[in-house]
Amino acid sequence: MNNKKIAGNLSKNAIYILPNLFTTASLMTGFSSILLALEGRFAQAAVLIFVSMVLDGMDGRVARMTNTQSSFGEQYDSLADVIAFGAAPAILVYMWSFQGLGEVSKVIGIGWFASFVYLACAALRLARFNVQIGSVDKRYFVGLPSPTAAAIVAGAVWAGEVGLKKLGAAIGTDLSYTGHDLTGLMVIITLYAGLMMVSNFLFYSFKTVAIKRVRFTTLIIVVLYAGMLIASPSIVLFLTAFLYGISSPIYWFYRRHIRKKRFLALIKARGERNKKND
Repeated sequence: MNNKKIAGNLSKNAIYILPNLFTTASLMTGFSSILLALEGRFAQAAVLIFVSMVLDGMDGRVARMTNTQSSFGEQYDSLADVIAFGAAPAILVYMWSFQGLGEVSKVIGIGWFASFVYLACAALRLARFNVQIGSVDKRYFVGLPSPTAAAIVAGAVWAGEVGLKKLGAAIGTDLSYTGHDLTGLMVIITLYAGLMMVSNFLFYSFKTVAIKRVRFTTLIIVVLYAGMLIASPSIVLFLTAFLYGISSPIYWFYRRHIRKKRFLALIKARGERNKKND
């Protein structure tokens, strides 16, 4: 009995190589993104954050497929995510758009504040995720997932650095902007992405979506989306992440206000009909 208990504890706390290789690769690409951002290679830095997202999604799937989940893997994954989806996007957006913005001194400024708020919220989001493992409905994320928040920030930088220029060339309009041209917008985007991570809004996780049977219309949508993604990956990925990031607040507002108004209007109309019948 004791041997079985010891074996169970060892299995729970074991360090499995395969899934943690993906986590380490995600950490490496996040770190590389920071170095590229510091060198001023902003588009490449943004791309590496998206690569980190792919690797981050694979480590959990590999662990489940090979039955190698462990407490160590969960903790290591979150620590890697703080770098890849917390520090890397914060430094990227600061170097691209916020550097020198509204400085009170050489250190403190609006840009510094927005970047730090994002980083702190990412760390808090991941800490909360760790303590909620196994105790929340797997259909939903509590707060915006850190990879999606990173996709919003990094996608905005990538689109501003590359995507808008290509779009402008395609339609014959000058859409060339520098990071400093978009500082106001980037402050709003960065703060929004950060604060959504520590909010209590529920975001659908898509973990329960059945993909064995797909409707023909769904297949057409997927093909069209893939075509747009190939044509302009930076803009499409940013818009996808952004729309997902605002979906829960919009749904909350709809349920809280619009449906309530419709319900009250329906009650009022029924009351008036009852009075007429009387």
